[in-house]
Amino acid sequence: MSETVITYGTFDMFHIGHLNLLRRLEALGDRLIVAVSTDEFNAAKGKRTMIPFEQRAEIVRSIRFVDEVIPEASWDQKLDDVKRHSVNTFAIGDDWKGRFDFLAPHCKVVYLPRTDGVSTTELKRSLNRFCSVSREDVLRAFDVLEQLRRDFA
Repeated sequence: MSETVITYGTFDMFHIGHLNLLRRLEALGDRLIVAVSTDEFNAAKGKRTMIPFEQRAEIVRSIRFVDEVIPEASWDQKLDDVKRHSVNTFAIGDDWKGRFDFLAPHCKVVYLPRTDGVSTTELKRSLNRFCSVSREDVLRAFDVLEQLRRDFA
């Protein structure tokens, strides 16, 4: 009998943590379905994405561990998805621990550890800090680098 695993996520700014999660999920069954949050659903959650849904879905779809990508349009669709796709295992990062235990009567619920030191939220914070550097500061830094290059050439 085929074992189907499902997970959910935004997968914005795809990084090694996402890849590690998908690799571990694939090992839990024979078929991996990934529900990627739509732009509209993210907006309803108060979450702003940098990459549009279709592109995020295509990135996830291209990962060899993933068999199917479906849109996640609401919090409430999970039970319907489990039933519709004959899911044996619902799995997600352990930062959601306990939030999806209501699915346990219908499938196994697994919370996997996150990759240490990697998160989309932290990447976005770093990008915001980087982008907040003034143009003048960037130009001064280039002047310093150019002077160092000349001094050590």
